[in-house]
Amino acid sequence: MSQKIIFMPHANIQYSQLDPARRAWVCEHCYRPLFELVRDGEYRIAFEASGRTLEVMAGETPEVLALLKELIADGRIEPVGSPFIHVMLANIPPEVALHSLKRGLDAWEAYTGVRPETGWNPECGWAGSLPELYKEAGFNNLVMDADSFFLSFPEIREATGLAYDVQGHSNKNHLFKIEEYIRNRPEYLRFLTNPSVAPNGLNMIFRSDCMANPMLWYLMGATEGCRETPVGLDEIQSMLETWRGRIGHSGSFIMPYAEDAEYIGSSAYFYVKQFNQARFFEPEPGSVTRFRQLLDLARNTGYELSTPSDVIASAATPIVNDRVDCIENGAAWHGGTSKAWANTSYSRILDPVCRSLYDGVVALRQMLGNVPELEEAMNAIESSYVSDSRWPPLPTSPGRFNVQETIDDLYAANDLLGKAMANGGIAEKRAVYSAPLMKTQIAAIETLLMKQDYFGEK
Repeated sequence: MSQKIIFMPHANIQYSQLDPARRAWVCEHCYRPLFELVRDGEYRIAFEASGRTLEVMAGETPEVLALLKELIADGRIEPVGSPFIHVMLANIPPEVALHSLKRGLDAWEAYTGVRPETGWNPECGWAGSLPELYKEAGFNNLVMDADSFFLSFPEIREATGLAYDVQGHSNKNHLFKIEEYIRNRPEYLRFLTNPSVAPNGLNMIFRSDCMANPMLWYLMGATEGCRETPVGLDEIQSMLETWRGRIGHSGSFIMPYAEDAEYIGSSAYFYVKQFNQARFFEPEPGSVTRFRQLLDLARNTGYELSTPSDVIASAATPIVNDRVDCIENGAAWHGGTSKAWANTSYSRILDPVCRSLYDGVVALRQMLGNVPELEEAMNAIESSYVSDSRWPPLPTSPGRFNVQETIDDLYAANDLLGKAMANGGIAEKRAVYSAPLMKTQIAAIETLLMKQDYFGEK
């Protein structure tokens, strides 16, 4: 059996600090060159995008969307679905999460004609309800975070010394300690090199920063602050060869790259995340060439470029994996936590208002049914939960425009709730919901949030 390898860039057009006016630029300078590279090199990859990302592509760069659609039809790209809005699923009401997952699949079908069977969980934020939510939404497969999974084993957490904290941003550059522990242990490696299946029947494949992080540093051509030269192609080749040996003893594939598609063509959030520098989405055309070099190197090292669905279909009987129930509630990728997103000052101000609006929808449904205004309000509430108006924490921050988009969503949702009450003849029943009073609540937090200083403005 050939050893397979999966590369999955994932796209989020609502990225923190990505000015809405530059979203079309990202489509043209990141997504387009990626798709052209796949087309011209006859590669096979997976590609994830939120529904909103597809919507922006369709509206602002339809030729880029057409190229994606062509590559899916040709079997060069497997589409991977996710929530319509880039939300931290572990931090929001389950109904809103399910609503967004279904809308995300609807968007893929509307814009490409294909309904993905494989799902991606933004930031890999974890809660035990997620396998059931993905299954209920219509997914058969889910890409998982191996590092959170491995840290559910007490012996690995003890050996690595890694600990979770609700304000923990990332242990990304320290996750190599996990690899050091598991490298000669097939009982752990098998989860990285084989599909497994959750108790509810959802197929799972795992990605890890132990491979993705060096590849990201290679794409950026940057140093880690502790080395004189950037990561070289020889280091990546050595890594791929090492993992070929491990696959031979434990499984059939690896998934070394599940990282932001925006790093292919731009610096995206790299200098903010790694160095707290106010440098956002600078042109990085060399990273397109370097991504092609990664794909070529993988093929030349003996791997077959593959996709999640193909790996699952061609593998032996998947591992029955009830260990997913032991992953920390509130964990996220990079050794961080989804609860860190819920503990920023922005979340603490915004989330209670989002919840009040959602509770208003639930209350009004009982009196009016799911009338169109309430369905539209759910879409706006879903949008208001976008993670990138809440991240990152001090000393950095989201863009002011990211936060303003959420405020605008809250106003829109509240107006729709008021409209539903008026059209349903219950406008005077303010004991159920008061749109005028909630409007003052939204205005109060808008004033509070807009008075704050935002990273990169000075």
